[in-house]
Amino acid sequence: MGYLSESLLHAIKLIFAFNQDVQSAVWTSLFTSSSATVLAAIIGIPTGVLLGLSRFRGRRLVVTLLNTLMALPTVVVGLVLFGVFSRQGPLGSLGLLFTPLAMIAGQVVLATPIVANYVLAAVKGSDERIFDTALTLGATRFQAGVQLLKELRFGVMAAVIAGFGRVIAEVGVAMMLGGNIRNSTRTMTTAIALETSKGEFAFGLSLGIVLLSVALFVNLFLNLLQQR
Repeated sequence: MGYLSESLLHAIKLIFAFNQDVQSAVWTSLFTSSSATVLAAIIGIPTGVLLGLSRFRGRRLVVTLLNTLMALPTVVVGLVLFGVFSRQGPLGSLGLLFTPLAMIAGQVVLATPIVANYVLAAVKGSDERIFDTALTLGATRFQAGVQLLKELRFGVMAAVIAGFGRVIAEVGVAMMLGGNIRNSTRTMTTAIALETSKGEFAFGLSLGIVLLSVALFVNLFLNLLQQR
């Protein structure tokens, strides 16, 4: 217990001392995760709405594939995109490997199926009369879809937050595509893994506290909006 209490005290000191390495890892995590979540929302929300409202041949197969993609192992995504972004890969000339952009690309692949599935579930659980009534009143299908999203805003918000939670806590993509470069692509999760393996338990613990605080803040924000 003495070791844990001392490490916890040291971790808190590192946080409030605004340690540069801690700040860099926190900023990189928030930047890449937020960017990936926004892009995943742009792709996943329309996809979920379209799958929820449309009826076409092969729809069940598409939904099954989407459900399967929710459980994508992060190291597999990192491995595939590593091949795409490496010098021998099709996008190797862009020099994206071991940059925040490569990490964002991998996180978008992880978050998009989650956002789309949550939105799809919200649409399937909604009152079908919302969309049909909007069409009856003269709205276009796009306008009716927007109105439906307004009615399902809490479900959509939960989808976005679930996507954010998926990417901010992952390690595989960030490690393989970012390279864990100090002050560049080192995130909270990769820094925790590295520093703990080096014996810097207090440093890893400080980042773990910040990571949990971010998750708590996001959930409190969602609950506040739902109450309003």
